[in-house]
Amino acid sequence: MKENVPDPNPELLTARLLVAEENMIVDDEEFHHLNNPADGIKPIVKKYLGVPNHAEQKGNKFFFTDGDASVEVTIVTKEIIRIRLAPHSVFLDEFSYAVPELPTKAVAFNLSETDLEFKVSTEAVNCHIRKQDFFISFSDSKGITTSSDAAPMHWEENVKFGGYYVFCTKTCAPEESFFGLGDKATEFNLRGKRLKNWNTDAYSYGWNQDPLYRSIPFYISVNDGIASGIFFDNTFKAHFDFGGEDPTKTSFWADGGELQYYYIHGPHMMDVVKNYHILTGTHPMPPLWALGYHQCRWSYYPENKVRVIANGFRQNKIPCDGIYLDIDYMDGYRCFTWNKKYFPDPRKMIEDLAANGFKTVVIIDPGIRVDDNYSVFKEGKENRYFCRRSDDYFMEGHVWPGRCQFPDFTNPEVRTWWGGLFDELVDLGVAGVWNDMNEPAVFGSGTFPDDVRHQYDGFRGSHRKAHNVYGMQMVRATYEGLRKQLKNKRPFTITRAGYAGVQRYSSVWTGDNVASWEHLKIGNVQLQRLSVSGISFCGTDIGGFSGEPDGELFTRWIQMGTFSPFMRAHSAGDTKEREPWSFGEPFTSINRKFIELRYKLLPYLYSAFWEHHRYGFPILRPVVMHEQETVANHFRQDEFTYGDKILICPVLEPGQTSRMVYLPKGKWYHFWSLEMVEGGQEVHVATPLDTMPIFVKAGSVIPEYPVMQYTSEKPIEEVKLNIYYSDYEVNSFLFEDYGETFAYEQDIYLEKKFIVKGTAKTMSIKQSMEGLYTPRYEGYHIKINGLPFKPSKIIADGKEIKEVSVNPDKTYEFKFSKNFKQIEILK
Repeated sequence: MKENVPDPNPELLTARLLVAEENMIVDDEEFHHLNNPADGIKPIVKKYLGVPNHAEQKGNKFFFTDGDASVEVTIVTKEIIRIRLAPHSVFLDEFSYAVPELPTKAVAFNLSETDLEFKVSTEAVNCHIRKQDFFISFSDSKGITTSSDAAPMHWEENVKFGGYYVFCTKTCAPEESFFGLGDKATEFNLRGKRLKNWNTDAYSYGWNQDPLYRSIPFYISVNDGIASGIFFDNTFKAHFDFGGEDPTKTSFWADGGELQYYYIHGPHMMDVVKNYHILTGTHPMPPLWALGYHQCRWSYYPENKVRVIANGFRQNKIPCDGIYLDIDYMDGYRCFTWNKKYFPDPRKMIEDLAANGFKTVVIIDPGIRVDDNYSVFKEGKENRYFCRRSDDYFMEGHVWPGRCQFPDFTNPEVRTWWGGLFDELVDLGVAGVWNDMNEPAVFGSGTFPDDVRHQYDGFRGSHRKAHNVYGMQMVRATYEGLRKQLKNKRPFTITRAGYAGVQRYSSVWTGDNVASWEHLKIGNVQLQRLSVSGISFCGTDIGGFSGEPDGELFTRWIQMGTFSPFMRAHSAGDTKEREPWSFGEPFTSINRKFIELRYKLLPYLYSAFWEHHRYGFPILRPVVMHEQETVANHFRQDEFTYGDKILICPVLEPGQTSRMVYLPKGKWYHFWSLEMVEGGQEVHVATPLDTMPIFVKAGSVIPEYPVMQYTSEKPIEEVKLNIYYSDYEVNSFLFEDYGETFAYEQDIYLEKKFIVKGTAKTMSIKQSMEGLYTPRYEGYHIKINGLPFKPSKIIADGKEIKEVSVNPDKTYEFKFSKNFKQIEILK
């Protein structure tokens, strides 16, 4: 029932309505403002750290904040400090494919504070956080600043993808030099360069072309004779400027992810590289045969062609351990299949090759043909192992088999499945696997679209995040699968693409180079750069992949390849064949001579490999690594040492009959003439085609095997020790084990240390041994080089050696037990 209410005063009603209307207008204005927040959004700009106002410690981590953003400083070792930035104090989950786990060894450290700074210190390095502006710098135990910010760390919101672009800018001293960053096709010293990390299929790349196949975000700085390193562990597309835009600044930044880097202190370059290996690991010991000479072509087929190539090596008596099968061995380029027309009985062929001393290495690409009658595709499809795009469509692209889908190797379940697919190849006798096209490469589009999703070991990400690790995780799956299939035998893998830490799973080569003298020079620099960037097991396509080398270029490349940790000739199918005998004489004989030298020096290379695996030493060492205090050496890029005892200088120009070679300080012996030369200077060296400049450090003990046509052709009956006189004490090293098993992981190996020291009237050689392995041979064949006096007596472990040969070049040879402790040579 309607309530009986008297009519209001008309004038009062009108007044009330006017007031209500005014209030509605005001409320409407306020309401409009609150529901349109875009009016209050500031434009997207770079944001910089402010003033640090708080410090907090949690174990070995220290947190500093400006009230919004936070920085984490982690003491990793006494020489390694990690820096992480969280723009709004929310750090990403800790996960890294490059660094499986941080070292756990206890480290002494402390936090101190003054009016000007916070300082986190270990016994070797200090991390300074300046209160005025959040600048971060590092100094050594003497207080010398080795790295300092030129601007606070900063970031910029990425509206399209979420997250942030992240930036770090540091000061660049006038004579500071930079080295590393993988196999960039540019000068060895990166000063003045601006480079990018984004794995790219770079067919027939040229000088200064960038990016290439690998992303290794680690570089070494040398300034005022002190070395330090930065490892920017970020898998997104990353950029580096080494004083290119502004000569007073060096910067690194990425298109996403976290600003996370490790400062790695030296003070020597070798210390920096060793400490980088503490984070990212080293190469496992390869099977000995993997250090021999390998022959490859796109492609050796049919089966008869493979047999012809194998017979060519044995008939020409040119050593070779590996023959590669490129994509044409497959059925329609389908991985894990055989083309039965070209290879009707692969098991018989592989067995016959093995009987003749050849290991078979096959190529495997990531693209799996879309074909429901193809078991690999069918399994991957049923188990949802293939990469998918953001709207849940499968990622598809065209590569060699046609329309393909691609496994998500960042998924551990997929890696296990992929590794298991090698069982049939291993059962047939395949000894090694070559992963190609894994940048990943896709015809037409270059690579995957950004929106492809990856499982990323549970940490999820788009292809922007996973692109640079895709190839590394593929070869990881390959290596781990082969290790299971081969039981106690060491796998051999090679990959074209990779990220920091890929050395734990594979060797690498420098990709599709060109048959040119320019590329011979590029390759020489690339291998040195890869070695100091953590990837020592590296090589080039000898002779060039595309183009046509002449006999001289191919032979000079064989000479350089003899001293590459990985030695393989490879060429494209539209070029002339280029086996070591393809160019006729005199090239065949010279190529044989150097490949034989490779096999003679295998115990030396194998020992250098152990020093890398166990202690983190790079196998190839540029001159600057020996003498970083001399600025002129920062720009030397032709010479390098192979291990630490043999200096190599490839001949890099056509028709060159002599060249200048720089020898680091000390005494060196010319390998061919045995002339002793004082180092610390450039020397003029004749370079006829049948030689190249090789020098041996005085005091060295260089072990040598007899020449074999392949590494296991016959048992080693004795090891030759080439010993070079020195008037100061020099240590040398020899590592021995079974050569193909993982027994070394149970300490079944032998480390031998030799100490050589001479005077005007004496020379002594001491040997000490540690380990559980016993070599089968019983004795050494010892050759003494450079002795400055005629010996009257040689005493080994108290017994005089009577049978001594004197050679026309005044070298002396004799034999004695492999277990000797001391040999004395008296005037």
